[in-house]
Amino acid sequence: MKLFKFSIITTFSVFLLAMSPLATESEKHDHVTMDIVELAVETEALSTLVAAVEAAGLVEVLQGDGPFTVFAPTNEAFEALPEGTLESLLEEENREMLVAILTYHVVPGKVMSGDLSDGMTAETVQGSEVSISVSDYGVRIDDASVAQADVEATNGVVHVIDSVILPNMEQESSGY
Repeated sequence: MKLFKFSIITTFSVFLLAMSPLATESEKHDHVTMDIVELAVETEALSTLVAAVEAAGLVEVLQGDGPFTVFAPTNEAFEALPEGTLESLLEEENREMLVAILTYHVVPGKVMSGDLSDGMTAETVQGSEVSISVSDYGVRIDDASVAQADVEATNGVVHVIDSVILPNMEQESSGY
């Protein structure tokens, strides 16, 4: 049991260190002064997401009035995709698919973690719904765990997640 507690404490400590750039950036401001894109650009752990948003042509949209709720995958989340997937998505001919995947990570409105309940669903900008699970172990959006919640921006809120979540592309392409 002591080993289990030590393991949890160690894991949590490593997680806090990994997420410290985002926390530090948030703490620099007494009030919210950055939009969602600016916040992501200032956060090294989200640099791959920023590159994908730029490649998809979504920068201006995510700098808009909103409000938006963004489930932001970390660099490690993108690295966990099958080899070659990210590179392929960033190619011009796959822009439509990249847009679909990225807009699946965005929900209209500002949804804070306190607004969530187990079993909820939320319609994404992409048009499909994400499933939300809330338990003693944390919050999950589809199969991704929320690593850091409620990072406020001038035009919404960012929840950092540990996986890239994917809409059911088969359903989208077959018209069902």
